[in-house]
Amino acid sequence: MKFVDVSFITVNFNGLEDTIELLSSIFKLENKDYLYEVIVVDNGSNEDPNPLIHSKFPDAKVIKSDTNLGFAGGNNLGIKHAKGKYLFFINNDTIISDNLVDILLQRFEENDKIGMLSPKIKFYETNIIQYAGFSPLNILSRNFAYGNKKEDGHEYENYLSTYAGHGAAMMVPREVIEKVGGMPELYFLYYEELDWAQQIIRAGFEVKVEQKAIIYHKESMSVGKNSPFKTYYMHRNRILFVKRNFQGIKRVVGLFYLFFIVSTSKLMKSSFDRKNGHFRAYINAIKWHFTKPKYE
Repeated sequence: MKFVDVSFITVNFNGLEDTIELLSSIFKLENKDYLYEVIVVDNGSNEDPNPLIHSKFPDAKVIKSDTNLGFAGGNNLGIKHAKGKYLFFINNDTIISDNLVDILLQRFEENDKIGMLSPKIKFYETNIIQYAGFSPLNILSRNFAYGNKKEDGHEYENYLSTYAGHGAAMMVPREVIEKVGGMPELYFLYYEELDWAQQIIRAGFEVKVEQKAIIYHKESMSVGKNSPFKTYYMHRNRILFVKRNFQGIKRVVGLFYLFFIVSTSKLMKSSFDRKNGHFRAYINAIKWHFTKPKYE
């Protein structure tokens, strides 16, 4: 096997136009001191992306799944085909800046304890921050992204620790994945990167955000902002994350809050318009935890 320095792994699901734009930004990288490969995992899209991708980017490797494996499952399929020392998981609706990878690799060289590293993320074609690190989840399983929806005035320029990397862009060394395993696939969508980050931290590594490396994200391009699909996985997986990562009184309080306070509030609110699908989404999210109790 011929190894490379960096494997770009992106998952495509009915988002070929965005994927092409991402690949264009990657393959513009020239005269770099590192070798890289590009892996596109197609997650059961309606349209076969192979012909168009290979016509424009013959060096890209397309791995096709007949079914939608979810965010974690798609990325884990990419891991199986990757040759990189570092694996860069990157959303297909992002655009990279020219020196982004150089900066991330430099940080890994300076600190071999880093197990996950994300760049600062800005909303596409703006100077508005989406992510400059995550705060820890409190006892009510709430947190926030530093700098979110604020103009980037460079107040976050320090190299910071973070509770988790951002799923839109995170680089992880191969040796870390070999130690902790791939992304947890039982989430399917949402919260898997937070859970994976906690696994990496428990294994003795650090999770960091690099403020000088910038990536641009077309937020919420693939899933509707208020779709029942998103409602289901966000609520189901928020509870699942608490089950898997909170201990003691924090776990008890967190689960009580989510099951009895948040769920009741959401159900009451959505019951006024059951036709929009959100009421059933919340019911199914709660039901999942009683019909499929194995979450370890």
